[in-house]
Amino acid sequence: MPLNMTRIAFGAQSAEHLRERLEVHTAGGEVRLTTRYLPKRHAEMVGGSLFWILKHTVIGRSPLIGFMDNGEGRTWIRLRPELIAVRALPKRAHQGWRYLEEANAPPDLQAGEINDSNPMPPRMLSKLIGMGLV
Repeated sequence: MPLNMTRIAFGAQSAEHLRERLEVHTAGGEVRLTTRYLPKRHAEMVGGSLFWILKHTVIGRSPLIGFMDNGEGRTWIRLRPELIAVRALPKRAHQGWRYLEEANAPPDLQAGEINDSNPMPPRMLSKLIGMGLV
């Protein structure tokens, strides 16, 4: 099973806004995000996904194509330009990216399934996460 990663959807207002940003920033059929370091376990991650965190909740994933040196001392995370909805999963915010084992990754939503597994307001959820209760 491939290894996944999580990353904050910085600047995104909603899942739809993130989806639009992914589609707009497509270059040659892929989206490239810049990161400072190449993950040590990058070979395990090809075929995995980048899971997006928005308002302390994992909301979706984008399939990972791979990694590439950008020629300026940084690394590009190469993604397919799509956002696949997943079952909401509370997740603390963090800087950069973090590994996510397949066993801990939320499943994809099925066609017609509504993502109402997290009915708490984001502010309340954030406070509960901060107290270590969620």
